[in-house]
Amino acid sequence: MTSSTNQQILLKTRPVEEPKESDFALVETPIPEPGEGEVLNRTIYLSLDPYMRGRMSDRESYAAPVELGSVMVGGTVSQVLKSNHPQFSAGDFVLGYDGWQAYGVSKGETLRKLDPNQAPISYALSVTGMPGMTAYFALLNVGQPKAGETVVVSAASGAVGSIVGQIAKIKGCRAVGVAGSDAKCDYAVKELGFDACINRKTQELSFALKDACPNGIDVYFDNTAGPILEAVLQQINLGARIPLVGLISQYNAENPPPGPNLMPLLIKRALIKGFLVVDYQNRQAEFLNDVSQWLREGKLKYKEDIVEGLENASDAFIGLLQGKNFGKLIVKVSDDPTQ
Repeated sequence: MTSSTNQQILLKTRPVEEPKESDFALVETPIPEPGEGEVLNRTIYLSLDPYMRGRMSDRESYAAPVELGSVMVGGTVSQVLKSNHPQFSAGDFVLGYDGWQAYGVSKGETLRKLDPNQAPISYALSVTGMPGMTAYFALLNVGQPKAGETVVVSAASGAVGSIVGQIAKIKGCRAVGVAGSDAKCDYAVKELGFDACINRKTQELSFALKDACPNGIDVYFDNTAGPILEAVLQQINLGARIPLVGLISQYNAENPPPGPNLMPLLIKRALIKGFLVVDYQNRQAEFLNDVSQWLREGKLKYKEDIVEGLENASDAFIGLLQGKNFGKLIVKVSDDPTQ
């Protein structure tokens, strides 16, 4: 790509079931100019997240779908090249939402300035960003774990689940993960400090959960729904809480799959509550204070899965929905001058 063009990935067609490379289009356009109150950013890192699959569909959801022919949405860490906003200057590092492109124009009020001396700037897309906030507030505000309780989390080695288990341990709970490979389970237990982790592909969920949770399940942090939720419901305790954060098991389904038996929710007077991180934006400072301290103290570890090149974003995203990533999936779009 020359210095006068902007590489972009557009949504070409709406995927049917699993996304395909042909659903996306890689194009080059002129680099835009910022208007009044706007800044021009050079994308360094692009976040890839499961919620993006929902934005590719035109089904009713909590957010508007991406229009066909438009740049795919996504969180970005960038460096400001030009600024027409008083709070930002050329050279600043910012967290924004410029999507799947090499350069983007943003309104100043939609950006958060980053300090590369506090943490790697890529962390703003993961442990100190949206995935971290999701883990923190969904677990602590909806799950309300208490010392001595058992917390189970699906997608345990992923961007959100890996933080959930560690916060559960910080709060004095037993943390049990569910992941998709032995390597991911080993990472959750040996590196992150989970008490146990179940390989959903090789172990029978009901028996494995009963063995890993001898005192039942008090909190289930649900990133996936589907068979894992169905197995968990059979072992929830009286007054259990279930933060419903993701539906990875059905993001590619054209029709909603049959649901689990919800009778245990009634019998055990359990709470299941949907969670959107945007509801907690006004409490970001509280989250950053706690998580930054835990990182400094070594109580919180984090793993990134970095893919080089914007042209590889669509293939990486397809792999994300298949569970091929190991850690928070990020695309490195251009050089990081802080490294």
